[in-house]
Amino acid sequence: MSESNDRSIHLYLTPPLRTTIERRVSDHFGRPWRIKQVADKRDEASHPAAVLSDGRDAVFIKFGATWDQLQIEAASLRLLTERSGVLTPPVIDIVRIEDAMLMIMGAVQSMERGNRQWREMGYALAQLHQSKSERFGLETNCYWGSLFQDNTPAQHWPDFFWTRRVEPHLRGAVDAGRLPAPIMTQVEHLAARLTTLGGPPVEPTLLHGDAHQNNFISSPGGAVLIDPAVYYGHPEMDLAYVDVFAPVSAALYAGYQEILPIEPGFHQRRHLWILPFRLAMIEVDGAQHVDALLETLKQIA
Repeated sequence: MSESNDRSIHLYLTPPLRTTIERRVSDHFGRPWRIKQVADKRDEASHPAAVLSDGRDAVFIKFGATWDQLQIEAASLRLLTERSGVLTPPVIDIVRIEDAMLMIMGAVQSMERGNRQWREMGYALAQLHQSKSERFGLETNCYWGSLFQDNTPAQHWPDFFWTRRVEPHLRGAVDAGRLPAPIMTQVEHLAARLTTLGGPPVEPTLLHGDAHQNNFISSPGGAVLIDPAVYYGHPEMDLAYVDVFAPVSAALYAGYQEILPIEPGFHQRRHLWILPFRLAMIEVDGAQHVDALLETLKQIA
């Protein structure tokens, strides 16, 4: 058996769990399948994860989330594909055995990004954004990373954005003792200006919801979307999040615009749309992110 030098993932792969995984994957492929290769992917995921292979077919497994989170993630991946046709990894099964909970998905063959791969990311977002609804939100709630995400529908985008996206993380950052009162007040003053700051009205649009570039896998078949936080919202939300962790190629936006327009003023409005992200980073990771929030507020003003 060829195994990773980093043994950490094997703490999760107990003999009963291995047997269960092998049985579920064998049923999926319609043939006997046994774990022969283990590649630890902990450094590439937000939870302990690995790619398991029998030398012919591989699966991706993710540990550590709650049962509810895994069920919602599986449903969200299916929703994205069913409603828009975008590529997502096939969910093989969700397993609970002893104290372990994990999701088994088909492994996606990844490749380095060049101009074509960046364009394909833009194509995928535009394809997603062609799915519309009557109201903002979704019939079910979900998770944004580890944070609960309230998707209770609303008729108007400014109301939804403020009450479902900004306020929860503003309260979270304040309750954690990480956001000074004067900055809280500065954020609160934006509420009355959202109709003006947010640009022209938009139709509720299907969103990935956490569309930073690490939640796309560039594959030979095109861009594959993972780890969604799905709801119907403003299409610029996804466009604003692609580069929150690192710059992206202009080819992504060019690919998007081959299918759908990007409205004038987006690059100014994007600072408003990433406000929930700035607040959430303070809420979960600490006050060291306050300076980034202040810079975002400066750009909004």
